[in-house]
Amino acid sequence: MSSSLTSSTSTFRAGALCGLLSGLLIALPALVEAFTGETSATSVPLALSSAFALPLLTALHRRQGPAGGRLAEVAHTVNLVGLGLFGGAAFASNLVLFYFNDDVIEETLTGPTIPALIGSAAVFAVGCALFGAAMIRARVLPRVPSWGYAVVLPLFAFLTSLPDSLLTSALHVLVGVILMWLSAALWRTAGGIEHASAPNHVSV
Repeated sequence: MSSSLTSSTSTFRAGALCGLLSGLLIALPALVEAFTGETSATSVPLALSSAFALPLLTALHRRQGPAGGRLAEVAHTVNLVGLGLFGGAAFASNLVLFYFNDDVIEETLTGPTIPALIGSAAVFAVGCALFGAAMIRARVLPRVPSWGYAVVLPLFAFLTSLPDSLLTSALHVLVGVILMWLSAALWRTAGGIEHASAPNHVSV
């Protein structure tokens, strides 16, 4: 039992730290871009943010446990696949296409590329909506960020492709806050597990 508790604690803490980093890598560059527009300095953290969200998603799924039910199992799988696809698209957009001029981008985005990008966003949006719904249904994690995950992240999947504006910057910041909020909830869970598993000291 102790080994299982230790494993859960490690998973929750690792997921929480990665989720916090993912949220910061989304929110902080967006705050800067609200005043400066997109730059190479802000594109790099945005490109990397999705990778750190993967451990958070797994930890959130484990935190829900049986309370998530069959919906959570399906939602977790779809969300993982969608996050991988969407993260790859974000990586390419921020670290490759960002440095091309408009003519080159127009020539590059031909054939199945555009449908593939739209499909990636669609799978990500569906996965987030399902996983958010599973969190709301399980009532294990805070309700406000759970609703945010179910509603805001699917919107983020499609609106992030719009030209830079205060709206897109605000949306990035909101997504970052949602991820950090869920990460904080995971961290508190890990602390609660450690406290519960600590041996009771008997004074002599």
